[in-house]
Amino acid sequence: MELASFGNKRNYEDFKKQIPIEIQPLFDLIRDYCFSLGENVIEDIRMHRVVFGKSMAFRWFADVSPEKNSIIIKIQKSRKEPHNIIQIELDQNLDELKKILKEAFETIH
Repeated sequence: MELASFGNKRNYEDFKKQIPIEIQPLFDLIRDYCFSLGENVIEDIRMHRVVFGKSMAFRWFADVSPEKNSIIIKIQKSRKEPHNIIQIELDQNLDELKKILKEAFETIH
C-alpha cells in the first residue's frame, strides 16, 4: 500500500477525525476495498474527500466523500466519459459498488 501526498501532508488518521462516527466503519470498508484492487493504488487525502488513483500518473477512479449519514462516491472509468456519482447509505449492500469500483480500476488508464 503506497500513500501519496501532493503537498498537503494530511494522513488518513487526520482526515478520519472529520468523518461522522456513524459512517467511519463504512468509509474504512470502502477505503480498504480500493486498496485491495492492486498494489499500484494511490490514496490522495484532500480537504473534504479521499481520492484513489492508479499509479503515479494518478488516473483517479474513485473520489470518496463522507456525508452526515452516507458516502458520496464519484467513479471514473475514462477521462473521456463523465463520472458516475453513487450515494452509499449506512445499511446498503456493497456488492454492486465493489463491482463498479473494480471495473473502474481495471479500465482507467
